[in-house]
Amino acid sequence: MRNSSALVLLTVAMVGTSGQLGSQQSMATSPDLKVHEWGTFTSVAGPDGSSVEWAPLNGPSDLPCFVTVLNPRSLKTRFNGTLSSIKATVRMETPVLYFYSPYAETVHASVRFPSGLITEWYPASTPIAAGIEWKDIEVLPDARPDFPVDGGQSHYYAARETDAAPLQVGDQNERFLFYRGLANFPVPISATIDRDGAVDVQNTGAHVVPAMILFERDGSGLGYRVVHGAPKRVTLARPELTSTVDSLRQDLQQLLTDQGLYPREAAAMVDTWRDSWFERGTRLFYLFPQASVDAILPLQIAPQPAEVTRVFVGRLELITPEMQTEVERAIRDGDEALLSQYGRFLEPIARRVASAPASRLEETKVQAALRTLAAQYVSPQEERACVTPRPARKWHGAIDQ
Repeated sequence: MRNSSALVLLTVAMVGTSGQLGSQQSMATSPDLKVHEWGTFTSVAGPDGSSVEWAPLNGPSDLPCFVTVLNPRSLKTRFNGTLSSIKATVRMETPVLYFYSPYAETVHASVRFPSGLITEWYPASTPIAAGIEWKDIEVLPDARPDFPVDGGQSHYYAARETDAAPLQVGDQNERFLFYRGLANFPVPISATIDRDGAVDVQNTGAHVVPAMILFERDGSGLGYRVVHGAPKRVTLARPELTSTVDSLRQDLQQLLTDQGLYPREAAAMVDTWRDSWFERGTRLFYLFPQASVDAILPLQIAPQPAEVTRVFVGRLELITPEMQTEVERAIRDGDEALLSQYGRFLEPIARRVASAPASRLEETKVQAALRTLAAQYVSPQEERACVTPRPARKWHGAIDQ
């Protein structure tokens, strides 16, 4: 039986309006407005290759403290735990929406996530059924506002390094609209590792996957294989660990621009996830077809832009036999330093180890290891106070080059 906390995601609804944009607004078009979006769907492959439940928020936060985090008590559900304990099959990570226009204009945007839950966002938004809505977004191409910062380092800021127009929502400024979430839906890729160590990949979705990358890294090196126009089924030998991060960045950025992102957007996406994507482990990256993204995550913008490009990367974590052996030994020996290297993915790995027929791990030891690591994670709101940004300003002249 599934963990009951995971079922919350299938029935939860946020308090708010219906989220339907006005009919006249939604029918209007803006011939010079372009909207680009990128994001990631992260999942963990189970023994049969399909995604399994895990606790995506059971790990350190990498968001600045001015980002809004959902309060579970605002949900229409009897669940009274914390977000970190909610289990899901997919973590939707850092979708950002960029707006491009030669002139200032006001737009509205809403995102619905019928199979999931929006958990973080910035700037301030209005909750709607199964999603969020930003009203009266001022697109200000000639503005040079002061974007908010806090006192620490965060992957969040890399997404600002683009040519998109600054946005103002109320008294909050940002280069983009940001949100994250959790969900239960079947991702279009499954993968298993056979006895010889090769990775058997299947496209279980209805659309062609434009490309995929099999990536592996240990303490001494990294390697990857790129597959273009991925077939319905393919077996990939695990790569030799002789590649470099620079070559991988270049290949990833090329794949992203081939899907329609601008070069600076592609670079910002890779920079945002440079530590997480390229960390120790074995994983499969693949490009979501935009038709699949539109079905999973309906986006509505009014007035309607002349162009909407959405590029999402799927990330499927693979649990290798070597990983299981290492984690089992580390739990038995109490090696917290090694266990911490697996971060938020430690729980599904430990569960796989504990459920293996030959495992000798006691459940109490697994639980103790997970609790010890979870206690080390502190939210950014608890770690430091935000730096108050200067008042929002608007410029209507040309930007200095």
